[in-house]
Amino acid sequence: MAQRRRNGLVQGTAAQPSSIPAPVGGWNARDSIANMAVTDAVTLENWFPNVSNVVLRGGYSEHATGLIGQVETLLNYNSGSSEKIFAVVDTGKIYDVTAAGAVGPEEVSGLSNARWEYTNVTTAGGSYIYAVNGLDDALLYDGSIWTPINSLSSPAITGVTTSTLDNVCLFKNRVWFIQKNTLKAWYLPTSSVGGAAQELDMGSIATLGGHIVAVAAWTIDAGYGVDDNLVFMTSQGQVILWRGTDPASAATWAMVGVWSLGDPIGKRCIIKYGGDLLMLTQDGLYLFAQYLQSSRIQPQVALSDKIQGAFASAANSYGSLFGWQIVVIPKYNAAFVNVPFSVGAQQQFVMNNITKAWCNFTGWHANCWEHYADNPYFGGNGFVGRAWDESFADNDTDIATNAIQAFNYFGSRGVQKYFTRARPSLFTNGTPAIFVGVNVDFDLSDTTSALTFSANPTGRFDVGLWDQALWGSSLVITNNWQGITGIGYCAGVHLKSASQGLQIEWASTDVVYQNGWAGV
Repeated sequence: MAQRRRNGLVQGTAAQPSSIPAPVGGWNARDSIANMAVTDAVTLENWFPNVSNVVLRGGYSEHATGLIGQVETLLNYNSGSSEKIFAVVDTGKIYDVTAAGAVGPEEVSGLSNARWEYTNVTTAGGSYIYAVNGLDDALLYDGSIWTPINSLSSPAITGVTTSTLDNVCLFKNRVWFIQKNTLKAWYLPTSSVGGAAQELDMGSIATLGGHIVAVAAWTIDAGYGVDDNLVFMTSQGQVILWRGTDPASAATWAMVGVWSLGDPIGKRCIIKYGGDLLMLTQDGLYLFAQYLQSSRIQPQVALSDKIQGAFASAANSYGSLFGWQIVVIPKYNAAFVNVPFSVGAQQQFVMNNITKAWCNFTGWHANCWEHYADNPYFGGNGFVGRAWDESFADNDTDIATNAIQAFNYFGSRGVQKYFTRARPSLFTNGTPAIFVGVNVDFDLSDTTSALTFSANPTGRFDVGLWDQALWGSSLVITNNWQGITGIGYCAGVHLKSASQGLQIEWASTDVVYQNGWAGV
């Protein structure tokens, strides 16, 4: 067979095609870059790995505007018949942001900070929000009025200064509070939002010292019975587990055990996840039941194990910053960790709840998250945004993606290859800007310029004219060949896109290359 020399590489004349599935295995920041599964990706930004393909994430739009400052807490009030959402801004004000558009006058002002923890609680007297921040009096919202709660208010809490309480939880019909910078918890009478608070001091139990950071109710089998537990987590990573109904009675209340786990990251480090809890620590993101059993000696049980390199780097560098939070979005089969790299520059490490595959999202600069009307909302700089919406645009700007798939030797280790063409198979309802190429021999650099998307306006019904207006379509496949250039022993497909208002689903990529002689 004839041979020719190009750029110092002796090549055969036969081109060889290879089809590579989209990286449904997700982002891999754990394994050797030279030994990853072909369905993994070294970089997977703004692509969400589904079960059978990889899809462009949804966009976001500004839901509530006119908020001066950073929104650091969102509170969802849900009485069963009424649902509202409130934003707390770092100028010390609370706004009702239920309605879309510019906000009205503040509901509360004069607060010391905007970092509040809260719970919904319903009693015979009504449905309420209880919120605390460790500096101001506790706040009670009854559906219409916010009331500062102290020993003189109505209702009143006695026995503890409510401005020292900085976390709250509902467990077995009791409101529980954590006292700031202590190992003390306080609880109210059953089915009550006021009364004499009683103390549960864990100073003699937490052998590593520190203070309690978070509290949560943990139901082992997702039922309601004797296996409901109350979980306290300290700043030193100790978890203290209690079970029972009346803490004042040794007959009905007992400590289950104490475990030493990883140090928690932030106060928003525990969240309900089905019948379990998700727990965010320096070790990673864990299911609580598995975390207790592993006792830190089996890091592979972490849900975040596959991105442990990236997670550990972010935790070490930015773990002290405000904004870390676990978010679960059942509607999209997703859970993620909000990661603050700086104020106004956050991103999300996102996991598919079904496959446990990861990716990361950029462009959502979120200080905090909450659900409202079954949709995810986040607090930003001067606005509250609705995320993962079907606009497929980030507040009327492009969504940019970037993916570098796992490096592939195409069955011939030690043999150089000359890569000439690539064809991504994409399902889309428009013409997004697409770049496809290959990175060779573990080079992760991106030397391409940013893509620019030029929208083609679609026709509007009863306005657009037939044979003139461009009408939107359903998803159709596009799989055009593009010329690429790369010479190396292995290569990873590099795919980028930019678009607004378009869906994109990535199924696979075909690559054409020529083998050279080994050792040349």
